[in-house]
Amino acid sequence: MTGWARTMDALLPSTPSSAPFIVTGELPGDVLAWADGLRKAHFPPERNWLAAHVTLFHAFAPSLREELRGMLGQLAGEFAPPAARIDGLMDLGTGTALAIRSPGLLAIRAAIAERFHGALTAQDSAPPRLHITIQNKVTRAQARALQAELSPILRTREFAFTGLGLHLYQRPHWQEQGIWRFRGKEHG
Repeated sequence: MTGWARTMDALLPSTPSSAPFIVTGELPGDVLAWADGLRKAHFPPERNWLAAHVTLFHAFAPSLREELRGMLGQLAGEFAPPAARIDGLMDLGTGTALAIRSPGLLAIRAAIAERFHGALTAQDSAPPRLHITIQNKVTRAQARALQAELSPILRTREFAFTGLGLHLYQRPHWQEQGIWRFRGKEHG
């Protein structure tokens, strides 16, 4: 069992009302479709329950739901869509991800982390590495093979995140709780 799975299991007693919340950076439609195509092609199908996504936080306590909703709405209203760039692959050991660079989204994430300091899991307190997982829980050899295949053909891709999402973890599926579209002004 991975560290993430252990964290999720520790937070998930048997009742759905105790399920944690996940916060995501929302991808524009074209990037989502492209990344999801890669995910469908390379993620083990028996474990591919989710669309391509960028997780900002893996596990917020259920008691923080309303505060999270308020803060995500406030940040989306304040910030313009943060610029981002897919600029290579990320080796996950037993998987492969698209590495994302987005100082703007990291600043928004830092604001959320500051607000909820003391309520974050160890995983969510660690420095973030933005990415879209396209393959996971495969052998090391399979991961290296995909990285060797994609590395020479993967091109830098510029985009802007469209919003912030809140999802309820429903073991193994996610239930959308809200999407807040960025509509604010540029920060600089």
